[in-house]
Amino acid sequence: MTRTRTRTRTRAAKLRPPRLSPRDVLHAGSAGLRSRPLRVFLSALGIAIGIATMIAVVGISSSSQAKLLRELDALGTNMLVATPGPAVFSGQDTRLPVDAPGMIARIDGVRSVGTTGDVPVSVRRSENIPKAETGGITVKAAKDDLLGTLRARPRSGAWLNGATARYPSVVLGHVAAQRLGITGPGQQVLIGGRYFTVTGVLEPVPLAPEIERAALVGWEAARQLLDFDGHPTAVYERSADDRVAAVRALMARTANPQTPSAVSVTDPSAALQAKAATEGAFSTLLLGLGGIALLVGGVGVANTMIISVLERRHEIGLRRSLGATKGQIRIQFVTESLLLSGLGGLAGIALGGAATGVYARVGGLPWVVPPWAVTGGFAATLAIGTLAGLYPAARAARLSPTLALQAA
Repeated sequence: MTRTRTRTRTRAAKLRPPRLSPRDVLHAGSAGLRSRPLRVFLSALGIAIGIATMIAVVGISSSSQAKLLRELDALGTNMLVATPGPAVFSGQDTRLPVDAPGMIARIDGVRSVGTTGDVPVSVRRSENIPKAETGGITVKAAKDDLLGTLRARPRSGAWLNGATARYPSVVLGHVAAQRLGITGPGQQVLIGGRYFTVTGVLEPVPLAPEIERAALVGWEAARQLLDFDGHPTAVYERSADDRVAAVRALMARTANPQTPSAVSVTDPSAALQAKAATEGAFSTLLLGLGGIALLVGGVGVANTMIISVLERRHEIGLRRSLGATKGQIRIQFVTESLLLSGLGGLAGIALGGAATGVYARVGGLPWVVPPWAVTGGFAATLAIGTLAGLYPAARAARLSPTLALQAA
């Protein structure tokens, strides 16, 4: 009796199916992919398009945000501007006091102050152009320290200095230069009935767009040659980063102690900060479309796997008759689905990264693809592949070896 039990256990041990190593699982799972390369390409294409869309949307949004943050770092967020506020009761235009720039410069934490004043004269290319055709260009008196406070740079020529600021010299914003047809220093423009020599053209000034559309003359030249009254219309100040809030609280009362309400204090970098914070908000729709494309690709993978099961019934029946278990059949087809989706995911990541790189290069943006987008996108493809392969794998495992071989 004991010998019989021992023989039965020995036979049962011999009939146990062999365990598949990871290498065996990969080999079995990739067999179907190697035999049908065109079908694999078309099925993986849907996954690749979905992942490429998602990666490109996130990458382009992140690249644009990185450019804005880089601009903010270069321009600084520590600049405030004091301008005349609206007249609530008098109905007359308010003006900043003549000594407002000097008083603001004495506030604790203020590092530099730049000043401009509007000069009510026209600027034209020559006397042959009517005075009414200003092209939206204004004339502003400027003090020497304006350029440093704005962190602006001349594109060509030089900024006003102690000598040129006293004579009929002018520096043009880049928009004003374009509208006047000025290509560089040395040319002349007509300001208030007198020709001024262009000494420089500025680069764009994102924090002060009004400067880009202005003709800037020296403070003393404006008073002597253009009847400028000396009242500033914009006072730009740079303060220490940790003193911005304190300076803003004191700026209006310091600039005009008698009527603080007649002074408006603004932060020109707020718009860029808000834009950087909301960058990518409009990409939600495109992300949704990418997700839909990914789901459609998953349906394509599931359909491909079902067809693969139907076409390979003889293979499944033969493997079952040779001792493969239902679990091993399931693992084989789930692995095949995962490999198919993984190939599509890798191709989609490469395509999305390349699309982001092309867009960044054309637009002059830094190339940024967040790691979480890559890992998240690839994890999504693996999840889609697993879900797409579960039903075909279960269907393959349920096939009867006898019926599968008979159908073949």
